[in-house]
Amino acid sequence: MVFIDEKMTDFINTLENEFADNANAVIALGQKAYMKNKFEFYGIKTPERREIQKPFLVKKFLPKKKELAKIIKTLWLKPEREYQYFAQELMYKYIKELQPKDIELFEFMIINKSWWDTIDFIGPKLVGEYFKLYPEQRNQYVEKWLNSENLWFKRVSILFQLNYKDNLDKEYLAFIINSLLGSNEFFINKAIGWILRQYGKTNPDWVIDFANKTALENLSRKEALRLLI
Repeated sequence: MVFIDEKMTDFINTLENEFADNANAVIALGQKAYMKNKFEFYGIKTPERREIQKPFLVKKFLPKKKELAKIIKTLWLKPEREYQYFAQELMYKYIKELQPKDIELFEFMIINKSWWDTIDFIGPKLVGEYFKLYPEQRNQYVEKWLNSENLWFKRVSILFQLNYKDNLDKEYLAFIINSLLGSNEFFINKAIGWILRQYGKTNPDWVIDFANKTALENLSRKEALRLLI
């Protein structure tokens, strides 16, 4: 159980009330089905949710950084998916204040309530920015994740450089992809294709050469080269 103080309880309770007041059961059914019935939903579409949560993300009303991990974990364990979406966007508001220990919070977010919709935010926007601040942490964590049995750790390992453009470490990306070759996991092979396609916008020659020299799965190759050939 995560214990938070009265002020933060009020913060979360107010958010709960706002989400509940804007619930739509019909939309919720469709959202739940789209996510393979893995999560409950209030039925709030993303633009509306972001409008609702705007006051909670105003700088002067943000929780203190020292309370953030407790709040994120409390929200993350709630059943409705809107709380995880809000939590990760709340976390992003502190992206310039990240501390070395925050990687532990990201790991919590990756392995709990895991699905592509949160992983694809956490990887590039949170972990990716974290490794820019603390590059000395990169190899330790990425290699631990690659050697784990958790496919979402592996997907984050692939995607954390998604927005790096010219700063992408080609050799390290090649190492990560080669470590995962032969996987029959859709979410791994799709992510490999996605990172290569994205980097192809910056360095198309390297991506084409890499794809031609590497035994990529068909899905990865197709996604990688979709915009290039």
